[in-house]
Amino acid sequence: MRTQVVDHPLVTHKLTTLRDETTDSPTFRALTEELVALLAYEATRDVRVAPVQVQTPVAVADGVRLAAPKPLVVPILRAGLGMLDGFMRLLPTAEVGFLGMVRNEDTLEASTYAERLPEDLSGRQCYVLDPMLATGGTLAAAIRFLTDRGADHITAICLLAAPEGCERLAADLEGLDVPVTVVTAAMDEKLNEKGYIVPGLGDAGDRLYGVAG
Repeated sequence: MRTQVVDHPLVTHKLTTLRDETTDSPTFRALTEELVALLAYEATRDVRVAPVQVQTPVAVADGVRLAAPKPLVVPILRAGLGMLDGFMRLLPTAEVGFLGMVRNEDTLEASTYAERLPEDLSGRQCYVLDPMLATGGTLAAAIRFLTDRGADHITAICLLAAPEGCERLAADLEGLDVPVTVVTAAMDEKLNEKGYIVPGLGDAGDRLYGVAG
């Protein structure tokens, strides 16, 4: 497993505003979209392409286009939905699947409650959207779910990550013969006793959409 922290002033600037507890939900959603577009630029460096020639007004030019099958973007519900528009802005021809996972706040283990994905993902590159890589259990379960269906290349995009989550993810995916990359805006200090990232930015889902219930 490879972890990439995107070191760019615009990434840090937008993340700082996301961390601010006074940032309201509309601003938080807009900034998340902008930040994810920046992260997606780095995350798609290994996207598969095929050579192609096009006719310009002057001459024939060599170039590339996205290879088949198209990349599959998989936001983890619900907070991952807030990252989808930012990714699709950069890669609008990608296909989208959905994976609903919930973390038990007592055991910190993740379970799947909904999915809308092809049964056969053989040969597919998948981009998983999950704002917070905290304990790592949810993301590990999502990656296993995708690779069990045949996905052969996984890139996860996270707004924030914690060292404990990265260690758990690497341990849970040990022996998995599929390249996995985590692209994040920052590696924070630690997790607290409730499994939240410190200093973090709070509950990403609540800050994106408000507290429903």
